[in-house]
Amino acid sequence: MKALVLAGGVGSRMRPITHTSAKQLIPVANKPVLFYGLEAIRDAGIREVGIIVGSTAPEIERAVGDGSQFGLDVTYLPQDAPRGLGHAVLIARDFLGEDDFVMYLGDNFVVGGISDAVQRFRREQPHAQLMLTRVKDPHAFGIAEMGPDGQVIGVEEKPRYPKSDLALVGVYVFSPAVHEAIAELKPSWRNELEITDAIQWLIDHGRRIESTIITGFWKDTGSLADMLEMNRFVLESLDSEVRGDVSADTEMTGRVVIGPGAVISGSRIVGPVVVGAGSIIRNSLLGPFTSVDCDCTIINSEIEQSIVLRGAFIDGVGGIEWSMIGREARLITGPRVPKTYRFVLGDHSEVRVSV
Repeated sequence: MKALVLAGGVGSRMRPITHTSAKQLIPVANKPVLFYGLEAIRDAGIREVGIIVGSTAPEIERAVGDGSQFGLDVTYLPQDAPRGLGHAVLIARDFLGEDDFVMYLGDNFVVGGISDAVQRFRREQPHAQLMLTRVKDPHAFGIAEMGPDGQVIGVEEKPRYPKSDLALVGVYVFSPAVHEAIAELKPSWRNELEITDAIQWLIDHGRRIESTIITGFWKDTGSLADMLEMNRFVLESLDSEVRGDVSADTEMTGRVVIGPGAVISGSRIVGPVVVGAGSIIRNSLLGPFTSVDCDCTIINSEIEQSIVLRGAFIDGVGGIEWSMIGREARLITGPRVPKTYRFVLGDHSEVRVSV
């Protein structure tokens, strides 16, 4: 079995962060989202991985390399523009050959990984297997319709009148039969080759489609709110580890991870919090569910429930919450601090807050 990972999207809902960074590489608990998926694929016993890349290909290739850091053998498959999940399978045809494969959307996160789904597919050998989860707003997802025997009898992309609340999670397992369906596809109203149309073709032609309903955490990290929610979830599972220099006048409570070379002084850290290697935290409060990446500086500031990307500099700003601060961004203010701020700052930006 092989894996096909989709990492070609531009992440328009995450701008301005994604103007200068691939959305799949935005860190959650100081690890890029894409890495969680690659680790899940490895843990499922899959080694050969094709990664669909687009305009951010150089950045993704630098981060992932040949895949050996994950125990994988990675092949990069360029896509000139996002043209749908079906199109990704089409351009990966030579790589996939006649093997079964997992298709994994690179900005998705599934707690517990995909090993159970892969093992079930290998055991039962359907033509396709879907991972489903119940959602509050089925209009925003691909939705599966179930028959009385629990079989999938229909799928539809973002339906106007949903027939269930079971959304397709961004992980699919296919046999080579899907290539026959892909070859018959026509562009949808979005001018894309929809994977839901391919699945429906398989259903219409009598192919067996199985499904697994997951009840744990799943997130499509396509927006700031999604990223912050995933960050909260991952941080809650961390074990405390202090490898940096924490002064005696610093108070730490809860689960806290301090990376090597980080220096914390005169501060209060209320976990769960992670501080990356080489970062400096001085006379500040880091509240719960905050991730500070490597080589950041936070001085005389207060921040909670936020993600601070590599190299950011924050000085004298209180009340930061539910924010994402981009790489090398600078956030500075004078001695008077308003009650709260909320920011989404792009990489290399600078903000001066008036007093």
